[in-house]
Amino acid sequence: MIEVYAFATPNSVKVPIALEEMGLTYELRPVNVRKGEQKSAAFLALNPNGKVPVLVERDGDAAFVLTESAAILVHLAQRSGLLLPADVERRARVFEQLFFHASALSPAFGNAGFFKRSSPEPQPIAEARFSGEAERILDLLEAKLAIQRFAAGDDFTIADIAHFGWLWRRAFPGVTLDTRPNLSRWYDAITARPAVQRAIARVEALVPAA
Repeated sequence: MIEVYAFATPNSVKVPIALEEMGLTYELRPVNVRKGEQKSAAFLALNPNGKVPVLVERDGDAAFVLTESAAILVHLAQRSGLLLPADVERRARVFEQLFFHASALSPAFGNAGFFKRSSPEPQPIAEARFSGEAERILDLLEAKLAIQRFAAGDDFTIADIAHFGWLWRRAFPGVTLDTRPNLSRWYDAITARPAVQRAIARVEALVPAA
Protein backbone atom coordinates (compact mmCIF):
# COMPACT_ATOMS: atom_id res chain seq x y z
CA MET A 1 0.00 0.00 0.00
CA ILE A 2 1.22 3.48 -0.88
CA GLU A 3 0.50 6.41 1.43
CA VAL A 4 1.30 10.03 0.65
CA TYR A 5 1.45 12.59 3.45
CA ALA A 6 0.69 15.88 1.77
CA PHE A 7 -1.19 19.15 1.58
CA ALA A 8 -2.13 21.53 -1.24
CA THR A 9 1.45 22.71 -1.71
CA PRO A 10 3.70 22.99 -4.77
CA ASN A 11 5.88 20.08 -3.69
CA SER A 12 3.05 17.87 -2.44
CA VAL A 13 1.07 17.89 -5.68
CA LYS A 14 3.96 16.37 -7.63
CA VAL A 15 3.60 12.97 -6.00
CA PRO A 16 -0.13 12.40 -6.64
CA ILE A 17 0.38 13.59 -10.23
CA ALA A 18 3.08 10.97 -10.74
CA LEU A 19 0.99 8.25 -9.09
CA GLU A 20 -2.08 9.12 -11.16
CA GLU A 21 -0.02 9.15 -14.36
CA MET A 22 1.44 5.75 -13.45
CA GLY A 23 -1.93 4.25 -12.55
CA LEU A 24 -0.80 3.35 -9.03
CA THR A 25 -3.28 3.15 -6.16
CA TYR A 26 -2.50 5.35 -3.17
CA GLU A 27 -4.03 6.97 -0.12
CA LEU A 28 -3.57 10.63 0.76
CA ARG A 29 -2.90 11.52 4.39
CA PRO A 30 -3.53 15.23 5.05
CA VAL A 31 -0.90 17.26 6.88
CA ASN A 32 -2.26 20.76 7.36
CA VAL A 33 0.86 22.89 7.16
CA ARG A 34 -1.20 26.02 7.79
CA LYS A 35 -1.90 24.70 11.28
CA GLY A 36 1.64 23.48 11.84
CA GLU A 37 0.80 19.76 11.71
CA GLN A 38 4.13 19.13 9.97
CA LYS A 39 5.79 19.95 13.32
CA SER A 40 3.88 17.31 15.29
CA ALA A 41 5.82 14.47 16.89
CA ALA A 42 3.98 11.90 14.78
CA PHE A 43 4.90 13.59 11.53
CA LEU A 44 8.49 14.32 12.58
CA ALA A 45 8.87 10.60 13.19
CA LEU A 46 8.30 10.18 9.44
CA ASN A 47 10.29 13.21 8.31
CA PRO A 48 12.54 14.88 10.88
CA ASN A 49 12.89 17.77 8.40
CA GLY A 50 9.20 18.57 8.98
CA LYS A 51 8.18 18.99 5.36
CA VAL A 52 5.65 17.46 2.99
CA PRO A 53 5.40 15.33 0.94
CA VAL A 54 6.35 12.00 2.47
CA LEU A 55 5.89 8.68 0.68
CA VAL A 56 5.28 5.52 2.71
CA GLU A 57 5.16 2.10 1.07
CA ARG A 58 3.81 -0.54 3.43
CA ASP A 59 4.22 -4.28 3.04
CA GLY A 60 2.82 -6.01 6.07
CA ASP A 61 4.75 -4.77 9.09
CA ALA A 62 7.53 -3.31 6.94
CA ALA A 63 7.46 0.29 5.76
CA PHE A 64 9.69 2.14 3.30
CA VAL A 65 9.62 5.89 4.03
CA LEU A 66 10.96 8.42 1.53
CA THR A 67 11.10 12.21 1.70
CA GLU A 68 12.05 14.97 -0.78
CA SER A 69 9.72 15.30 -3.74
CA ALA A 70 12.43 14.87 -6.40
CA ALA A 71 13.68 11.67 -4.77
CA ILE A 72 10.11 10.38 -4.58
CA LEU A 73 9.55 11.13 -8.27
CA VAL A 74 12.71 9.24 -9.25
CA HIS A 75 11.79 6.29 -7.02
CA LEU A 76 8.29 6.03 -8.46
CA ALA A 77 9.56 6.33 -12.03
CA GLN A 78 12.11 3.58 -11.48
CA ARG A 79 9.53 1.45 -9.67
CA SER A 80 6.97 1.75 -12.46
CA GLY A 81 9.24 2.07 -15.49
CA LEU A 82 7.30 5.18 -16.53
CA LEU A 83 8.05 8.89 -17.04
CA LEU A 84 11.83 8.33 -17.07
CA PRO A 85 13.57 7.40 -20.34
CA ALA A 86 15.65 4.25 -20.55
CA ASP A 87 18.14 5.89 -22.90
CA VAL A 88 21.15 7.11 -20.89
CA GLU A 89 21.41 10.57 -22.44
CA ARG A 90 17.68 11.27 -22.36
CA ARG A 91 17.54 10.12 -18.74
CA ALA A 92 20.43 12.45 -17.94
CA ARG A 93 18.40 15.36 -19.34
CA VAL A 94 15.59 14.51 -16.93
CA PHE A 95 18.00 14.46 -14.00
CA GLU A 96 19.50 17.74 -15.22
CA GLN A 97 16.09 19.37 -14.96
CA LEU A 98 15.38 17.77 -11.57
CA PHE A 99 18.62 19.15 -10.14
CA PHE A 100 17.91 22.53 -11.75
CA HIS A 101 14.51 22.48 -10.11
CA ALA A 102 15.87 21.59 -6.67
CA SER A 103 18.81 24.00 -6.78
CA ALA A 104 17.28 26.95 -8.62
CA LEU A 105 13.55 27.06 -9.38
CA SER A 106 12.13 25.78 -6.11
CA PRO A 107 14.27 27.90 -3.73
CA ALA A 108 13.82 31.01 -5.86
CA PHE A 109 10.05 30.66 -5.97
CA GLY A 110 9.78 29.74 -2.30
CA ASN A 111 11.97 32.61 -1.11
CA ALA A 112 10.31 35.12 -3.42
CA GLY A 113 6.95 34.19 -1.96
CA PHE A 114 8.22 34.28 1.60
CA PHE A 115 9.72 37.75 1.35
CA LYS A 116 6.66 39.09 -0.49
CA ARG A 117 4.01 37.57 1.75
CA SER A 118 5.32 36.05 4.96
CA SER A 119 8.37 37.95 6.16
CA PRO A 120 7.76 39.55 9.58
CA GLU A 121 9.66 42.65 8.42
CA PRO A 122 9.89 44.13 4.92
CA GLN A 123 13.08 42.97 3.21
CA PRO A 124 13.16 44.81 -0.14
CA ILE A 125 16.66 43.65 -1.08
CA ALA A 126 15.85 39.99 -0.45
CA GLU A 127 12.48 40.28 -2.17
CA ALA A 128 14.07 41.87 -5.25
CA ARG A 129 16.85 39.28 -5.29
CA PHE A 130 14.60 36.23 -5.24
CA SER A 131 11.82 37.71 -7.40
CA GLY A 132 14.40 38.61 -10.02
CA GLU A 133 15.84 35.12 -9.86
CA ALA A 134 12.38 33.57 -10.27
CA GLU A 135 11.80 35.69 -13.38
CA ARG A 136 15.23 34.77 -14.78
CA ILE A 137 14.54 31.06 -14.29
CA LEU A 138 11.18 31.33 -16.05
CA ASP A 139 12.92 33.01 -18.97
CA LEU A 140 15.34 30.08 -19.16
CA LEU A 141 12.44 27.63 -19.28
CA GLU A 142 10.65 29.78 -21.85
CA ALA A 143 13.69 29.59 -24.13
CA LYS A 144 14.05 25.84 -23.64
CA LEU A 145 10.39 25.21 -24.40
CA ALA A 146 10.72 27.20 -27.61
CA ILE A 147 12.75 24.33 -29.07
CA GLN A 148 11.20 21.28 -27.40
CA ARG A 149 7.78 20.18 -26.18
CA PHE A 150 8.66 19.39 -22.58
CA ALA A 151 11.25 20.27 -19.96
CA ALA A 152 13.69 17.47 -20.75
CA GLY A 153 12.88 16.84 -24.41
CA ASP A 154 9.88 15.86 -26.47
CA ASP A 155 8.33 13.47 -23.93
CA PHE A 156 6.44 14.21 -20.72
CA THR A 157 8.57 13.09 -17.75
CA ILE A 158 8.97 13.52 -14.01
CA ALA A 159 10.96 16.68 -14.80
CA ASP A 160 7.77 18.31 -16.04
CA ILE A 161 5.92 17.20 -12.92
CA ALA A 162 8.61 18.76 -10.74
CA HIS A 163 8.43 22.14 -12.47
CA PHE A 164 4.65 22.05 -12.71
CA GLY A 165 4.17 21.99 -8.95
CA TRP A 166 5.54 25.51 -8.52
CA LEU A 167 4.00 26.85 -11.73
CA TRP A 168 0.64 25.64 -10.40
CA ARG A 169 1.24 27.77 -7.31
CA ARG A 170 2.92 30.68 -9.12
CA ALA A 171 0.67 33.23 -7.42
CA PHE A 172 2.67 32.72 -4.20
CA PRO A 173 5.94 34.12 -5.61
CA GLY A 174 3.93 36.53 -7.74
CA VAL A 175 5.06 35.45 -11.22
CA THR A 176 2.95 35.01 -14.33
CA LEU A 177 3.09 33.29 -17.70
CA ASP A 178 1.48 36.22 -19.50
CA THR A 179 4.48 37.13 -21.66
CA ARG A 180 5.80 33.59 -22.02
CA PRO A 181 3.86 31.77 -24.76
CA ASN A 182 5.98 28.62 -24.70
CA LEU A 183 5.60 28.17 -20.97
CA SER A 184 1.89 28.88 -21.30
CA ARG A 185 1.59 26.21 -24.00
CA TRP A 186 3.49 23.74 -21.82
CA TYR A 187 1.42 24.57 -18.72
CA ASP A 188 -1.89 24.25 -20.58
CA ALA A 189 -0.84 20.90 -22.06
CA ILE A 190 -0.08 19.54 -18.60
CA THR A 191 -3.22 20.87 -16.94
CA ALA A 192 -5.26 19.21 -19.71
CA ARG A 193 -3.96 15.77 -18.77
CA PRO A 194 -6.69 13.77 -16.97
CA ALA A 195 -4.23 12.33 -14.44
CA VAL A 196 -3.07 15.83 -13.52
CA GLN A 197 -6.65 16.99 -13.09
CA ARG A 198 -7.43 14.05 -10.82
CA ALA A 199 -4.36 14.66 -8.69
CA ILE A 200 -5.06 18.37 -8.29
CA ALA A 201 -8.65 17.66 -7.29
CA ARG A 202 -7.52 15.17 -4.65
CA VAL A 203 -4.88 17.50 -3.23
CA GLU A 204 -7.18 20.51 -3.12
CA ALA A 205 -9.73 18.40 -1.24
CA LEU A 206 -7.22 18.13 1.61
CA VAL A 207 -7.79 21.81 2.47
CA PRO A 208 -10.55 22.15 5.10
CA ALA A 209 -13.51 24.29 4.13
CA ALA A 210 -13.30 27.79 5.62
